[in-house]
Amino acid sequence: MLKRLRLPRIRLDPKSVRDAERRLIERIRWLGKHVDIKAARCGAYVRLLRLNRPIGIWLLLWPTLWALWIAGDGHPSGDVLLIFVIGTVVMRSAGCIINDIADREIDPHVARTRDRPLATGEVSVRVAAGLFVVLMLAGLGLVALLNPLTQALAVLGALVTVAYPFAKRMIAAPQFVLGIAFSWGVPMAFAAELGEVPRIGWLLFVVTIAWVVIYDTQYAMADRPDDIKLGVNSTAILFGDLDKAFVSGLQFMLLLGLLLIGRSVERGGWYLAGIAAAAVFMLYQQFLIRDREPDRCFAAFLNNAWLGLSVFVGLVLDFIMQP
Repeated sequence: MLKRLRLPRIRLDPKSVRDAERRLIERIRWLGKHVDIKAARCGAYVRLLRLNRPIGIWLLLWPTLWALWIAGDGHPSGDVLLIFVIGTVVMRSAGCIINDIADREIDPHVARTRDRPLATGEVSVRVAAGLFVVLMLAGLGLVALLNPLTQALAVLGALVTVAYPFAKRMIAAPQFVLGIAFSWGVPMAFAAELGEVPRIGWLLFVVTIAWVVIYDTQYAMADRPDDIKLGVNSTAILFGDLDKAFVSGLQFMLLLGLLLIGRSVERGGWYLAGIAAAAVFMLYQQFLIRDREPDRCFAAFLNNAWLGLSVFVGLVLDFIMQP
């Protein structure tokens, strides 16, 4: 028979146990506090780069993809496509940073922007400026992989990106400057694919500018009360009671331009179906902005991501179904 193993009894001092528990709780609190701080800092940088709001990425990306598919006759270069997709994300974040730096004294007074990291002080201007430089260098590094014409266009586009935030204080319709900045990927895409920017490329560039002015005017309609108080210019303020008519006129021009482009590159029924879907989204946006309610105007702005997608899907399907 095996003898039962007897373990020695361990006597614990109650005071020692309480001290150990207290130290453990203090360490857990310390760890939780520092994890919260690091998480908050990461969240601030995500908001600074606007990665939590991808709408700007989509609005930049769709016309660039339209251009790549048209320039590549439905089969854009895989390397060029990857560079432009990554470059769109990088340059959009860079544009947001320089915009926040320029608006750091204004954003705290606007309801929709008062929680931006520079407005709250979560991120310093020096750190934000450093991130902007890094992103711009990264964007130029990507473009360095492309041909000289695309590189030259990229430099011009970078200058427009930097100029836009300050245009809001200098001209009455800064949306047109933003239109150039957000549409610049179109001639760059044609240059990267073809080594030149043909007439159809410049036509798509102008059409895209009209689209940018449309959705940024809707965006400005949401901020109009605050912008008037702060003296910030916008097409929503410039056109006043004619703002909805201005938007509808540009929407009509956008539809005509997209139809003309489709005819020029001999696109068929699937492309027209995409344009028809885009027209439906335009009507819905007019419904949203009918009373100029800020939240609904902002919803109209967001809806443009679906408009851009509908055109792209129609274009891609048309190339697949009618090669």
